[in-house]
Amino acid sequence: MSERTLASRWVFMGRLLKVRVDDVALGEGRRTTREIVEHPGAVAIVAVRGEGDDSQIVLIRQFRAAVGQFLLEIPAGTLEPGEEPLVCAQRELLEETGLSAQRWSHLQTFYTAPGFCTEKMWLYLAQDLRAHSQNPDTDEQIEVGFYSRSQVRELLHTQQVQDAKTLVGLLWWLYAL
Repeated sequence: MSERTLASRWVFMGRLLKVRVDDVALGEGRRTTREIVEHPGAVAIVAVRGEGDDSQIVLIRQFRAAVGQFLLEIPAGTLEPGEEPLVCAQRELLEETGLSAQRWSHLQTFYTAPGFCTEKMWLYLAQDLRAHSQNPDTDEQIEVGFYSRSQVRELLHTQQVQDAKTLVGLLWWLYAL
């Protein structure tokens, strides 16, 4: 049984996010509210140097104010208005890591937090990497590193990766590619 939205009102309109409250009918006369964070969508990149067992994945280390700590993550970024996900992935990889890729493949599309947020994320595989100049956004401090499969397994085993999109990307790299 689906829900029916009866009314919506905006409670916050930010630069990146919008928050609305929906009044919904659940069926059998029951009603409730839903708080929804609207997000423009994002991309994440499994950037791989080399082939097979000797390959390495690119991880970045950056401070995340929302959790108050540095996190290890795969490169990622938010879609600009009207931007295609692949174009965004190519732009973000270059900006955050100073790398471009000759081969791109779409791996998966998923919702990051569907209980309260509309954010849809496109996950790409980037291969045949080429080095350029790193050019992160002015509000980003990013350290770039290359990690082997054994190093990534250790990071996962010791729970040093706490970011959901990165967990998805790393598991794709380790077990599906």
